Amino acid sequence: MDFLSGLLCLVLSLVLVQAFYSSKGRAKKLPPPPGPPTIPIFGNLFQVGVNPHRSLAKLAHTHGDIMTLKLGQKTTIVISSAAMAKEILQKHDAVFSNRTIPDAFRALQHHQAGMAWLPVSTFTWKHLRKICNLEIFASKKLDANQHLRQRKVEQLVADVHRSCRVGEAVDIGQAAFKTTLNFISNTIFSFDLADSSHTAQEFREIVQGVTEELGKPNFGDFFLIFKNLDLQGIRRRMTIHFGKLINLFDRIIDKRLELRKMSNYVSSNDLLDTLLDINEHNNEKLDRTLINHLLLVLTFSPLLNYYF
Repeated sequence: MDFLSGLLCLVLSLVLVQAFYSSKGRAKKLPPPPGPPTIPIFGNLFQVGVNPHRSLAKLAHTHGDIMTLKLGQKTTIVISSAAMAKEILQKHDAVFSNRTIPDAFRALQHHQAGMAWLPVSTFTWKHLRKICNLEIFASKKLDANQHLRQRKVEQLVADVHRSCRVGEAVDIGQAAFKTTLNFISNTIFSFDLADSSHTAQEFREIVQGVTEELGKPNFGDFFLIFKNLDLQGIRRRMTIHFGKLINLFDRIIDKRLELRKMSNYVSSNDLLDTLLDINEHNNEKLDRTLINHLLLVLTFSPLLNYYF
């Protein structure tokens, strides 16, 4: 009976909190676009279900190109047409650039140092964006790395041919993962991380662990009352995964710093050398923490594609 009473009190508290935030939002903002009917506390969470891409497409047929969903206590506007997306992402991009930060990415304070989650137009965000534009995505840099991309694809094709000759099955996902990891690590560190079977396996396990955590519905993302509690332990496990990656980056950076002290050292002209040059000239603009979290974003994000 005590358990039922406690559960009832919790439900009533959630209803009151949700009603408070809803009335507060209505007093200050324009009414949201129409959307499907909601149920108390959970909103449209059950309608979204386990296959949100299919659910949202089905709902869009009924409610139009722009609709409102209530995900717990969060009001979400869903855009489902190319014309509407262009209007928002191109004409009003500055207004919609900042992202809602999932609680999982608060692990190791990544949301305060990772470029993908920083508020747009802050000094740190602008500085990291400038580095990426000049040192990674500039046409000059992309052209200079063309031979590297071609060589990695040729190695992938050669590995597939070798397996075919001996009659071995080819794990396409693993082969693509290895190729992508080697290309990224060569661009940043000038060596193949996947050459070490232990390192490649470690990366794969970390990526798989993170995707498993991100794929779980997190109460803290939908109900403000649970935001800081980490009831499901997702943020705690993400802290472990991110910590493993940053420890690996620290070992690589320390080794590179030792090499740079040698009189006969020749710069690799890779991204790591560029970041360390900036760090030596102005540590306040790019300290070790920002370097680690930038490397985490650059190495980790492309690898997630093989699991989502």
